[in-house]
Amino acid sequence: MKATRRTVRLDLAEPLRISRSLMSARDAVWLTVEHDGLHGYAEAVTSVYYGLGTETLERLLATATVGLNRHADPESALEALRAGRLAGGTAPAVTAAVEAALLDLVGKRAGSPVHRLLGAAAPPVAATARTLGICAPLHAAAQARRLAAAGFEVLKVKAGTPDPEDDIERVRVIRDAAPGARLLLDPNGAWTTAQAPELLDRYAGLGVEAVEQPLAPGDPETLAALAERSPLPVIADEDAVSLDDARRLAGRVHGVNVKLAKCGGVHAALRIAEAVEGSGTALMLGCLTASSLGLAPAVHLADRARWADLDGHLLLAHDPWTGIGGTDGFVRATDLPGLGVEEVTA
Repeated sequence: MKATRRTVRLDLAEPLRISRSLMSARDAVWLTVEHDGLHGYAEAVTSVYYGLGTETLERLLATATVGLNRHADPESALEALRAGRLAGGTAPAVTAAVEAALLDLVGKRAGSPVHRLLGAAAPPVAATARTLGICAPLHAAAQARRLAAAGFEVLKVKAGTPDPEDDIERVRVIRDAAPGARLLLDPNGAWTTAQAPELLDRYAGLGVEAVEQPLAPGDPETLAALAERSPLPVIADEDAVSLDDARRLAGRVHGVNVKLAKCGGVHAALRIAEAVEGSGTALMLGCLTASSLGLAPAVHLADRARWADLDGHLLLAHDPWTGIGGTDGFVRATDLPGLGVEEVTA
């Protein structure tokens, strides 16, 4: 097998502001694994939060794919990867990308879509949340109105401004503009333990469905204690990175946000899903801002989640891949072999 890489720039349609940063673009590295004339594709994106700059990501992907040529076929390479004998010790986002490329290739060799390889009979379809960044209330209301008219049933509102009243007002106008939408709130860890109980009460009164990572990560015990007395569901994100994190929080928070780039890929996500099953902690599938290629592996798992937040490709000025939909508020896998995505040609 032969692996090649290509780095591209992904520009956002408009800058996305969250409590800790402002982003207008990010780099993506596209991985191609070739075997017997077939190609498997995957994407890994840069992340300041996870310490993955462009050069670091390129270097880690190059190192992680060196051992592919020791395997006779992608099936054996995938088995080695999941056993920790390939790409071991590298960043979870890199492991996830290598796994995704191999899954794409294995599916194409078998003539089977990835979701079928994972045991699902029908292509998953899920209503995806659509993220609204921190912005002026009038702009937020216009976005919410437009998205609701397009078919989006779930809106995810970023929060965590220095003055909590700004966030309250933005949620209020979004609720008025899209009265039928389900609202999720994500402060990205910006609330203090003193603020959180009152804010949760107020957002419950505004009809918010759930709040994601209200407190700064690093103290999961305090997050679990907050969830125990919260009037609405609390979902752990930055405090739920690994399988061990999920096990520690199972039954103590209402949800865990599983991002493949955070946990290490499809196989790791399935282990987390198994670990929390029956505990009262539901699964949320999240993502980083990425193209349809980067989102596709998670879409093939979307039937396993209570909440799907798989809109990263919808935030781009131009999505260079296609195949998972989303513009009508629903992401869909297909019955095409592999991941089922194709590069958009000019």
